[in-house]
Amino acid sequence: MVIQPTSTISEGPGRWRAVAAASIGNALEWFDYIIYGYFAAHIAKQFFPLGSDVESLLVAFATFGITFLVRPFGAIVLGVFADRHGRKAALVLAISLMMLGTAMIAVTPGYAVIGLWAPAVIVVARLVQGISAGGEFGSATAFLAEQDPKRRGYFASWQFASQGMTTVLAAATGTILADVLTGDQMAHWGWRIPFVIGLLIGPIAYYLRRAVDETSEFRAMAEPGRPLRDLSQAKLRLLVSVGAVVLCTVAMYTTLFMPSFAMRQLGLPQAGSFLATLLAGAFQIALVPSFGAISDRFGRLSVMVPAAIAMLLISYPMFAWMSAVPTLQTLLFVQIAVGVVGAAYMGPLPALMSELFPARMRTTGLAVSYSLSVAIFGGFAPFANVWLIRATGSNVAPGFYLMGAAAISLATLALHRRLRF
Repeated sequence: MVIQPTSTISEGPGRWRAVAAASIGNALEWFDYIIYGYFAAHIAKQFFPLGSDVESLLVAFATFGITFLVRPFGAIVLGVFADRHGRKAALVLAISLMMLGTAMIAVTPGYAVIGLWAPAVIVVARLVQGISAGGEFGSATAFLAEQDPKRRGYFASWQFASQGMTTVLAAATGTILADVLTGDQMAHWGWRIPFVIGLLIGPIAYYLRRAVDETSEFRAMAEPGRPLRDLSQAKLRLLVSVGAVVLCTVAMYTTLFMPSFAMRQLGLPQAGSFLATLLAGAFQIALVPSFGAISDRFGRLSVMVPAAIAMLLISYPMFAWMSAVPTLQTLLFVQIAVGVVGAAYMGPLPALMSELFPARMRTTGLAVSYSLSVAIFGGFAPFANVWLIRATGSNVAPGFYLMGAAAISLATLALHRRLRF
């Protein structure tokens, strides 16, 4: 069931330098991207002052979500660029765009200083970051998956393990800031610090990506393909890839939503809510590569299907428990449970997606399918969860959204069995 390459695989330290460059760059790229979600409550007050805190937060999360609408555009542009000019070149371009968007957010004055220009600049910055993120997943995943086809599950899994690094870095930053700064300090200027940190570290990721070699699978292609044309003839594979991502993206952005959920719905302290998210990210770093390696031996579906079933079964009870027992201990347990089950599903996922598409259109296929799924299901997950809680009056509502995502991905994995490789 694996599309085999015809090229020689890079060996030794060079392979691990490539993994480090992709993983560290990917972690920093997503750090710059998701800290907006972690500090959405403060950003809402600075840039989107409306009649109530709930309305401001909804607009802030809508701005977070609307960037996902441009991710398919970024996926197409950077995906085609990577399939025609190389994974390395696309990775360098993606991190450059992300640094530009982050700089705009870090230095833009608030609404009280420059009026409507403030939210306008933030929206533009998020759109630039959305284009960058649209191409990042496909480029980094293809680059990692092509390091060793015999261990594709393990190497490709560093895509999501590095996103776990992002969760730990962002949550640790939030925990420290919440502990050392007052509420007023955090609201007025403290929330900018993570963006400055990402901006200062960005050049390191840029340098690492400039220094790595192109993958042997890409170099072995006789000539660049026509990825968009080829992808248009692989609609079923694209559909399977989109559906497989649904549970992954909803679980990840539900985790992103949890600090706001813990503070607003459960009344828990900000530092404690960030600590719970930090633990979930730590489990993701530790376990995702392990489950990826297991899938190399036993198959992708043998790991992913049980994980999706588990998420379907535990989502409602977890949110019901948090609602009934709103303590930090409960939140920690739930975040760990989501982290473990999510790691089992995400570990084999990048390899499964990579094996759906041959090298000539791999980056485009990965980028487009991931961006479409995230745009439809993941990016608006925080907004949807806030809206669902407000509409139903129940803190359990996000559990239903997670259950629906698990059901969609399970159906897609069943369809995957019909494909012939």
